Amino acid sequence: MKNHKIALSGIVLLFVTFILSSCAVIRPGEVGVKQRLGKLTSKIHESGTVGINPFTTTLIRIPTRTVNLEVNLNLPSKEGLNVLSEISILYHIKPEKAIAVIEEVGLDYEEVVILSVFRSAAADVCAQYLAKDMHSGNRSDIEASILKRMDDLLGERGFEIEAVLLKSISLPDGLYTAIEDKLRAEQEALRMEFVLQLERQEAERKKIEAEGTRDAQLILTEGLNDQIIKLRSLEVLRDLANSPNAKLIITDGKAPVLLGEEGTE
Repeated sequence: MKNHKIALSGIVLLFVTFILSSCAVIRPGEVGVKQRLGKLTSKIHESGTVGINPFTTTLIRIPTRTVNLEVNLNLPSKEGLNVLSEISILYHIKPEKAIAVIEEVGLDYEEVVILSVFRSAAADVCAQYLAKDMHSGNRSDIEASILKRMDDLLGERGFEIEAVLLKSISLPDGLYTAIEDKLRAEQEALRMEFVLQLERQEAERKKIEAEGTRDAQLILTEGLNDQIIKLRSLEVLRDLANSPNAKLIITDGKAPVLLGEEGTE
């Protein structure tokens, strides 16, 4: 009876072990493909549990979530310098292409295709730019060009390249100083141009002001003819004649001359 219980416990343990080994779990962000006797099945399994025969079948898991692949690489520049760069490649595998990736590339797809294509694309693109351009506003153009080349080569093979990010650029010794000197020179040139512009505006203002004064004087001079002067003199004589104060006035009828007032000697 005791031996019978031990045998039964062993059978139950084997059965439980078989059941457990017959279930595989696919995590979120993955898909699974069964490989039965060395051949891949045509069905792609999404996240969840999948039943398999542990004696004939294995489950190959392929990540479909976004993967951040970081690379340190010396990039060639247009002038022949090597620029050390830290780059992130964001990509994911298209779920519907999981079987094609396994069959055509294998599980070592990062080294086989992604890094190989990236190194070639990055070298071709960066060789068209000066080293200082990789450290300036052209960085986004370089990233976009590398991404496009990679997507053209890898898109149909089941890889979606989401972004190529130049995280850090280490320029050769002395180039940083040269760039900083150039930037300072450009800023000084802009400042001087601004000062000259202000001086030109001030000179223009003074010129306009001088022309206005000259024109006013010309108008005044042209307007003071003999008739107007005589008329103004008569108006002055009339005002003096009507004045209650006694004054001694000598005149030739053209221009009055005031010599004194009442009470003065």
